[in-house]
Amino acid sequence: IYKVLVNVGNHFDLASSIFVAPRKGIYSFSFHVVKVYNRQTIQVSLMQNGYPVISAFAGDQDVTREAASNGVLLHMEREDKVHLKLERGNLMGGWKYSTFSGFLVFPL
Repeated sequence: IYKVLVNVGNHFDLASSIFVAPRKGIYSFSFHVVKVYNRQTIQVSLMQNGYPVISAFAGDQDVTREAASNGVLLHMEREDKVHLKLERGNLMGGWKYSTFSGFLVFPL
């Protein structure tokens, strides 16, 4: 089960896992994911309006679990959409042990 800890303004939709910018501005996003031990590489990308902006990779073959993280500042227009996409591999417990955060840094 997925849990939203903070969602001021309800701009993150839990059903679709998409954040929609309520206004034009500079936003900060970060994420942290965990892969399972099965000799694979994972790649998770942060997508803005359907296009990958940044990615995180974990691919060590000899560890039980491995984490990957990344973060970025994005210039966003009102109604721009951001979400995470698992490009390859499997996450431990699906997205259960992952975090995704975003907030407005500076309105434009």
